[in-house]
Amino acid sequence: MSELVLVRHGQASFGKASYDKLSDNGIEQVKVLSRHWQQLGERFDHVYSGTLLRQKETAAELLSLVHGKPSASTELKAFNEYDGDPLMRIYMRDFAHEFSDLGPVLLPISEPRLFQKLFERATGKWIRNQLTPAESDYDFEHWQDFKARVHAGLDHLMAAHPKSSRVLLATSGGVIAMALQRVLQFPDEHVISTNWMVHNSSVTRIRYSGDRLSMTQFNNLAHLEKNDLAHMVTYR
Repeated sequence: MSELVLVRHGQASFGKASYDKLSDNGIEQVKVLSRHWQQLGERFDHVYSGTLLRQKETAAELLSLVHGKPSASTELKAFNEYDGDPLMRIYMRDFAHEFSDLGPVLLPISEPRLFQKLFERATGKWIRNQLTPAESDYDFEHWQDFKARVHAGLDHLMAAHPKSSRVLLATSGGVIAMALQRVLQFPDEHVISTNWMVHNSSVTRIRYSGDRLSMTQFNNLAHLEKNDLAHMVTYR
């Protein structure tokens, strides 16, 4: 069987001008993972990432673990995270009555708890196809389109590396949750709730052979499970 090893990117820069960049803590999280795998003798045959900067930066810290020591990961847009900005924008525009009790709320939201509360509501409506984009919402991606592209990306990797391959993929929480849905066949509503659980720099493993897929590990943080590294464990 072959193995697909998915790594969620390190902590990104929430609340900064650009979220799509690893924070200093995020870079160190992945460096710790790389050192941990070096000590265990982990090696991979191929390395992929999405095209987002935080995904590519994560893959770059793991290149030394890949046979042939490639200079960069192979980038596939199929493994980009869904864009939360249009989901929030449409939700706040069309469903303002649902959070009027919170007082004035403006984007971008820098307070983590408030952001999480409203983002959960927005993604719930997204999954149920209740967000209606306007012509100006050119960056909106329908739920079924996100689902289809991630599944197609997985099909591509498994077809390209069918025999005893170890494939490393640096991606994001939503993509990892969608991959698990592919394996475990749980309903759409559980994809987003699974997404919330995925830690930065965590490791998820899927074994595959033909049409057979099985999850052997989810959200593993063995590299950070030390008392002096507990402060480095993050979700966002």
